[in-house]
Amino acid sequence: MRTSKPLSRSLLGSLIALTVVALSGCGGGGVSVGIGDGGGTPPPPPPPPPPVTNPLYLVSGPTPFVNGCDGNPSNGTLYINSKVEPYVAVDPLNMNHLVGVWQQDRWSGGGSRGLMSAASFDGGKTWARTPLPMSLCGGGTAANGGAYPLASDPWVSIGPTGIVFASGLSFGAAVPGGTNSAILAARSLDGGRTWQNPSTLIVDGATFTNDKDAITADPTNQNMVYAVWDRGPTNTNQAPATFARSSDAGVTWQAPTTIYDPGVNAQTIGNEIVVLPNGTLVDLFTQINYLPNNQQSAEALIARSSDQGATWTAPVKIADLLTVGATDPFTGAAVRDGSDLPQMAAAPNGALFVTWADGRFTNGAHDAIALSWSTDGGSTWTAPADINPTDPAEAFEPSIHVRPDGTIAVAYYDFRYDTANNGTLPTVLWLTGSTDATHWTENAVTPPFDLNIAPNAKGLFLGDYQGLTSIGNVTEPFFVMTNNGNLNNRTDVFSAPQTVASFMLSLMTRTPTTMAQPAPAQPPSAALLQKVSANLAQVIQRRDAAIHRSAPSSGAPAQHFMP
Repeated sequence: MRTSKPLSRSLLGSLIALTVVALSGCGGGGVSVGIGDGGGTPPPPPPPPPPVTNPLYLVSGPTPFVNGCDGNPSNGTLYINSKVEPYVAVDPLNMNHLVGVWQQDRWSGGGSRGLMSAASFDGGKTWARTPLPMSLCGGGTAANGGAYPLASDPWVSIGPTGIVFASGLSFGAAVPGGTNSAILAARSLDGGRTWQNPSTLIVDGATFTNDKDAITADPTNQNMVYAVWDRGPTNTNQAPATFARSSDAGVTWQAPTTIYDPGVNAQTIGNEIVVLPNGTLVDLFTQINYLPNNQQSAEALIARSSDQGATWTAPVKIADLLTVGATDPFTGAAVRDGSDLPQMAAAPNGALFVTWADGRFTNGAHDAIALSWSTDGGSTWTAPADINPTDPAEAFEPSIHVRPDGTIAVAYYDFRYDTANNGTLPTVLWLTGSTDATHWTENAVTPPFDLNIAPNAKGLFLGDYQGLTSIGNVTEPFFVMTNNGNLNNRTDVFSAPQTVASFMLSLMTRTPTTMAQPAPAQPPSAALLQKVSANLAQVIQRRDAAIHRSAPSSGAPAQHFMP
């Protein structure tokens, strides 16, 4: 039981109120730096809250969805006004033009009432919001292809001519034997102010599952757009990587194809395509392996295509994913932290960087933030390095972006300001950066906020991922945090362009630059592997609200799908 005095919710709310600029306020250009340290349980009492020197701009707003707009599905607890799982893209023709997406009104049992988008034309300070027509609440109909009660996994990309592309997972409509799932893609010709009717890339009934989509506009070819996700039979644990492309800027889409099949008792998840400067497509994904005796393992892989997705290489392994998962350090309450979803970014010179949360650096005591990179187009990869080795707390859900000047930026959450009181879970979003992948410097993006009031989707949930981009050399996190004490509006989406002034102040106040620490030379212990397996079992179980999966040949317990 916690005994020491916590950071009160009123204090946390005051800290946020001092830094949030809602739809207006100061701004300016800037430079971003930062990267974190390790993970773990902080010793009470915690240090003073970190200084937050950049303004926070409110992106989201009250729900536009009315009661009953989704046909009243029964999918657990509905968190009205909640916003989770944001992503963002910058227009290459106008760096002050950004478009972000997120889930609106999250259900505890999986998905949300709809997907929202927002467009900014002033570098992320003010935003105009509109629903994506990918669910009934978002304006979807049988005629326009969006007649689904639930939606999830929003993603956005902007092509070289300024066309905006968004994708999402839509599901929940009743079909014989269960529900269906579909991957939809929509485009906007006016910068994200309005959206055309979505294209259905695939739709399956109760016998197949689609999940975890991403969409990428090819920056080297204005006509090419790519979508990727995992799809597999609902009565097995198989889920190959599935790919579709458009060669006319999203007007029409070719039939989806399987680009990698891991075989029986294995699945892909978290597929995400980046395009190198030479036009090579690189698909990052996680492969989860279902082993005997109810054990699981995971690894980060990439596949490549040099012909715009017509053919793909065999996968190249980056590293084993030894994630042990985040929990409340004192109560053990589950945190849904996107453990199975590494993130990737390409540098202007073609170097690739992948980040994820990993327990190997602490022998499973907690996750730190790992980084691996490739300078040869993904053929070979460095051993994982811990880029936040002085962080004493659990760190989770990293996002990554490489700015035009080559600076590597990583944003992630941690619990270093947690206290021994079980009523709150103070959480901070950090931004850390490096010009050489070795020397890292961090600063706080947010004051501590109380994760305990986040929507609960088999774990406290801000989303399986967050957004991170840059306006030129101004790094811009795009993320969710809670509104402390406000159970009627638990979470909101914010943008936080890092200004020059905040950078100079943080140089004077932050901890010294840290050195990335290489992975231990010895192989992971049996105890660590067991914790990794247990976390993967929990990750799989969290995605279990809609469509049944089981793997009787591996002896694994029945699993379900929960977007």
